[in-house]
Amino acid sequence: METNDIVDGYRRTQDAFDAVLAAVPSQRWNAASACELWTVRDVVGHVIWGLEVLRHHVTGQEYTERTGPPGSENPGELAGDDPLAGWRATREATAAALTDEVLDLPAAPWYEALRPGVKVTDHLEMLTFDTLVHTWDIGSALGMDVRLEPDLVARSFSLARLIISRTPSTFGPKLAPPPDADKQTRFLAFLGRSV
Repeated sequence: METNDIVDGYRRTQDAFDAVLAAVPSQRWNAASACELWTVRDVVGHVIWGLEVLRHHVTGQEYTERTGPPGSENPGELAGDDPLAGWRATREATAAALTDEVLDLPAAPWYEALRPGVKVTDHLEMLTFDTLVHTWDIGSALGMDVRLEPDLVARSFSLARLIISRTPSTFGPKLAPPPDADKQTRFLAFLGRSV
């Protein structure tokens, strides 16, 4: 896939995530999300953590924060008192670090250990997948009708088949979607999300 398409998908997914966060009532940040054991605030903190991992890597800095990875406890600490503002500040700082020069660099060592030979653009694809799923996790838990862009669902579905691990704190067992399910429903069922 072309680098421009990868970057475009990454940005569009972030736009969708931002739109869902902007619709979260202030009293609902500590509500349960569709991610087992995580609140809405926790999901935002996890997504912030993912961007910080990327930003630190491409700027040559070590990032040792351990409260945000999949399955961690209390990733909401990274989102702070105003998760929308925290997300937007992190998004802006990461965007500033994603220059054309860094896109072909090798990905962070932990990600390269999972998929040897990957580059920063591959890391962007992984973050696109992660942010897309968590957009639905937050919105659906709060009663929003979240419709994900079909081309991003298709790309993320392909990636999901390669990278997901099924544990209670990440992705549950694959569910059987209805026979007439659309691509989004089949994607979410594959990830153990019940629509």
